[in-house]
Amino acid sequence: MDEKLTSLEAQKNDDQHLDEETLFVVSQTFKALSDPTRIRILNLLCKDEHSVNDIADILDLGQSTVSHQLRFLKNLRLVKFRREGTTLYYSKDDDHIMNLLKQAIEHAAHN
Repeated sequence: MDEKLTSLEAQKNDDQHLDEETLFVVSQTFKALSDPTRIRILNLLCKDEHSVNDIADILDLGQSTVSHQLRFLKNLRLVKFRREGTTLYYSKDDDHIMNLLKQAIEHAAHN
């Protein structure tokens, strides 16, 4: 019985390490990964960097839609950009999340 109590106490202590900020960031990350448009954008950026116009053309989306989604992803630090003249080129910024996305895609394709 003492071992079970110790295990429950350990689990309770582990849960206490999830502070409000961590919970918020994790939930926002999963929110980002729950949107089909953002998944398509992230999947594209896993492979190479692209401009907003390239992303819009490749994924057959409106430029404003792509810009809006990239802003959301940038705020979560899932993508980053570099400027070349007046053009912004976006690329992945978090390999952990990209690996999570790849695993989810592989899992879904596995059947």
